[in-house]
Amino acid sequence: MKILLVEDDHDTAEFICNGLKQAGESVDHTQCPKDAIIRASTTSFDAIIFDRLLPSMDGLDAVKILRASHILTPIIMLTALSDTAARVEGLEAGADDYLVKPFAFVELHARLKALYRRKPAAQTVNELQVGCVKLLRTSRQVFRGENEIELMPKEYQILEFLMLHPNQLVTKTMLLEHVWGFSFDPKTSLVQTHVSRLRNKLDKPFNSEVIKTIRGSGYLLSEQ
Repeated sequence: MKILLVEDDHDTAEFICNGLKQAGESVDHTQCPKDAIIRASTTSFDAIIFDRLLPSMDGLDAVKILRASHILTPIIMLTALSDTAARVEGLEAGADDYLVKPFAFVELHARLKALYRRKPAAQTVNELQVGCVKLLRTSRQVFRGENEIELMPKEYQILEFLMLHPNQLVTKTMLLEHVWGFSFDPKTSLVQTHVSRLRNKLDKPFNSEVIKTIRGSGYLLSEQ
């Protein structure tokens, strides 16, 4: 599993990270809930461990932001607050499970594995339609209205990913990871070049944009 840990206490974070690594899991750690929101929005994790009491933002508010942004990654909330009202508050905010400190690592790991097993398998949708753009995944055909658009493989992958996230911001980092498999930014214009080529085929001949640039952030495929 690939897990994001959001915990500001050094000893607790070290305890969890060491335990997860020894159990063969991959773990990213941050102390900052705002950084966690960005990471969870741009990287695919199997689960998130979120401390409740953080100095810069209540972990509860961060979870609410993630759920409002349609980030459905399973979340376990850690907290020293053990009363029933606090647990209910965490679950209603969007957390999937709640673990009170102090806790045994074996229990935390077991709960993570249980959440992972419950995660629904992705269903393959063969036809994607966003506004006037249609993509047939079986035949890898793309249409804008009645017009078929011939795309190169990377252009197709970019469009497919945008269509799987309609009306949502898709960052350069997300495209690098999904299309090219990079877990880092190679500091090139790779994404911009391929998006430009895609636009020349999908937008330019029709004198209207379906792929919009969100300056300094990324791209958005609009239904309009």
